[in-house]
Amino acid sequence: MTARILGVDLGSRRVGLAVAEAAVGIARPLATLNRGSSLDADVAALGRVCREQDVAELVVGLPVEARGTEGEMAAAARAWAAAVGERLGLPVALRDERLTSFAAEQRLGRMPRGRSGGAPTRTQRNAHRARVDREAAAIILQDELDARRAATPPAPGGSAAPGPAVQEE
Repeated sequence: MTARILGVDLGSRRVGLAVAEAAVGIARPLATLNRGSSLDADVAALGRVCREQDVAELVVGLPVEARGTEGEMAAAARAWAAAVGERLGLPVALRDERLTSFAAEQRLGRMPRGRSGGAPTRTQRNAHRARVDREAAAIILQDELDARRAATPPAPGGSAAPGPAVQEE
């Protein structure tokens, strides 16, 4: 099995996941996990996914503010990503995630209506939000893969070689 990269859209309640084979470079939504009650619970859940998917690296969305500065949420995401990467023994890259949830909602369309055209049920709302989180993770991961591809000069013969790991501290 080829090593894969796991994209992570970190939220306060859920974690959207996407995966891509490093050599292919196409991200696809994978799963949405509920956040655990502790960092250990998050690490355990992500560890299972990483083993199942043969993950070699994490790309975590960094919630940069609209004006381009980093606030409390970005600091928390950096700390979470560093701790998870260290505990799982995986390199972690951070990717600006501005507008990824908006783009994911645009891709997926409106939330489905409830029975008889009424308001969506709680179950429908939660399922839609989980899909948005997975799609946002795929956008984050694809943005990282595209940036790496653009930064890598073409290899002899015209095909692009895999890009270097982009790491943030």
